[in-house]
Amino acid sequence: MNYISIKNIDNLSQWVQDALKIKKNPLKNKKLGKNKTLGMLFFNPSLRTRLSTQKAALNLGMNVMVMNFTNEGWTLEFEDGVIMNQGASEHIKEAAEVISQYCDIIAIRAFAGLIDKEKDNAETVMAGFLKHATVPIVNMEGATGHPLQSLADAITMEEHKTPHRPKVVLTWAPHPKALPQAVANSFVEMMQKQENMDFVITHPQGYELNPEITKDSKIEYDQDKAFENADFIYAKNWSNYNEYGQITNADSNWTVTAEKMALTNNAKFMHCLPVRRNMIVTDEVIDSENSIVIEQANNRTYSAQLVLQKILNNVK
Repeated sequence: MNYISIKNIDNLSQWVQDALKIKKNPLKNKKLGKNKTLGMLFFNPSLRTRLSTQKAALNLGMNVMVMNFTNEGWTLEFEDGVIMNQGASEHIKEAAEVISQYCDIIAIRAFAGLIDKEKDNAETVMAGFLKHATVPIVNMEGATGHPLQSLADAITMEEHKTPHRPKVVLTWAPHPKALPQAVANSFVEMMQKQENMDFVITHPQGYELNPEITKDSKIEYDQDKAFENADFIYAKNWSNYNEYGQITNADSNWTVTAEKMALTNNAKFMHCLPVRRNMIVTDEVIDSENSIVIEQANNRTYSAQLVLQKILNNVK
């Protein structure tokens, strides 16, 4: 069993309930991971993902090894049949097979380069390990998805569920750097698995996500209109998908403010973190009682623990 995409979840509602049970007693299965090792490979920086996944593994009694390829590992080559006379020192084929001998599960974090859309959509790093590793793979954020985050988002919304059919809004917000679409993509895919929620994506025109992911999800270009009567506001920046990796809009009017939140049904504010204060969201909103970003981050442990637990139950 691999966990690469939110699509790997067969029953989201059941997974969320399983995660909530883990949260009530996180050390219940402390012996499950005895003598098992999680290898965590980072091709990009991390705070919540690294610490929450490591904590999840420890809760299950696993050993954990961490390697940062940004400054510790050899530069890897992912193309087959190439003459390796440039910068790469080791081929993914050997690297993945060797790491598989040391680990029972490999977790990988490798962002989009935001230069070559085709290469990013191909998930070069993740695909290389899936092809050549001989143990299960967990996606700790790839070029196009962050399924551990979106599972934690689902857990968090369940904890704050409304008595009525909730309206959930994913809103684009400005950012000084070009960011990938991974978090937004997985959130959209997770919401498409929700049966009793109304979902709206709002962003400036031209900032559409990959249409193969958004499919028939409702898109509203008027942020104020989208916010009306919303129960959850999830803010996230992503760079332009059509003019790939570019910042073609930095309109501060898209910042989530108290005035915009006043249009909602006393909505909860969500963000995956890290967040640019007073650019993505104002201090007044993120520091308010309706902000649940810290709870979201806490639930990252239980989303990761559920995934690792399911994989361990399938590892012989």
